Amino acid sequence: MLPLSQMPLETARAVRVMLTDIDDTITSEGMLTASAYGALEELHRAGFLVIPVTGRPAGWCDHIARMWPVDAVVGENGAFYFRYDRERKTMEQRFWASREELKRNREKLDAIESEVLASVPGSALASDQAYRVADLAIDFCEDVPALPESEVDRIVSIFERAGAQAKVSSIHVNGWFGDYNKLSMAKTLLSDVFGMDWEEARKAVVYAGDSPNDEPMFAAFPLSVGVANIESFAHRLTSKPAYVTRGHSGDGFAELARLLLDARRG
Repeated sequence: MLPLSQMPLETARAVRVMLTDIDDTITSEGMLTASAYGALEELHRAGFLVIPVTGRPAGWCDHIARMWPVDAVVGENGAFYFRYDRERKTMEQRFWASREELKRNREKLDAIESEVLASVPGSALASDQAYRVADLAIDFCEDVPALPESEVDRIVSIFERAGAQAKVSSIHVNGWFGDYNKLSMAKTLLSDVFGMDWEEARKAVVYAGDSPNDEPMFAAFPLSVGVANIESFAHRLTSKPAYVTRGHSGDGFAELARLLLDARRG
């Protein structure tokens, strides 16, 4: 991972799309700071497509799509995208799975939830679980005392033994049934809504993230950036971001935004 300051100017100037994780990438210690939110707004006003790609739930994503300065949002690690048309005042939604598949998957996830909570002391259902439609989020450090890494690995193994996918974020283990992830739905969104083919996307997109559930994005996009706290997860990553910021979390995101804005103005 190279320091962000070494990104070539022509590379930064080519960026037209900001895809970004939220937790511990835009937020800092669970808070959305003025500087990070301001960076989002500046990017949007400057004409960048701004699209959060998050593990957070559908309920949050409806709010984000409506009220943040963004063009769309991918949620629950790729289970859906939401896009709010401000002129028509309508929410466009696309889910990876059908309603019937979601119902069947929820029954299997409920069984996994019971096993995890019984088998891993100190783990808890994520506080935002009530607002989820497609996945199960197990909290290992957001609203509970931080679990050791070995216990996080145990949670992952319970999901995987049941045939589910499992990804570790900076705060949760998210698990789901279905052949999708952040990348597959981001590609679908860019194609469906913005008419961007894959080769064009690889040249125009920068992705910002901080944890293992961002790894498909780091691997796919040549221009990927980790905020400084990615270092704590580096040992879990096979595919690392190309660049890393000096600043942690939202400060690192604002640092990346400034670089892109300065490159465009220059």
